[in-house]
Amino acid sequence: MPEMRIEVGGREFDVACQDGEEHFLRAAAKLLDAEATALVGQIGRMPEARMLLMAGLMLADKTAGLEDQLRTTEERASVAERVAANARANPERIEVPVIPDIVTDTLAEIAARAEALADRIEERKAG
Repeated sequence: MPEMRIEVGGREFDVACQDGEEHFLRAAAKLLDAEATALVGQIGRMPEARMLLMAGLMLADKTAGLEDQLRTTEERASVAERVAANARANPERIEVPVIPDIVTDTLAEIAARAEALADRIEERKAG
């Protein structure tokens, strides 16, 4: 079991951890140190036990807030998944109006007549 020296709030501590867990211990110690350093900066020097307790409580408070945010996010994701599943199961019918063939044919005939008329006008201008 590896022994490590960590610093929390300007004080050093020797701690042990499982093999391969050193990185996690360093990360946790860094979080605790940040809280303890902020406390020492605000309050000043305090007994070791009090510093560690208050820093731990501050981290616990942050963790509780993050857990609340996670729970809210998971609930919102669950609602979104249900809405999406319902939309896939019951797709909304969208009707696109279709132009009747007679209208299309009539417009094509009018366009052809207009082009023929334009050609005749061009011929008269030229001739």
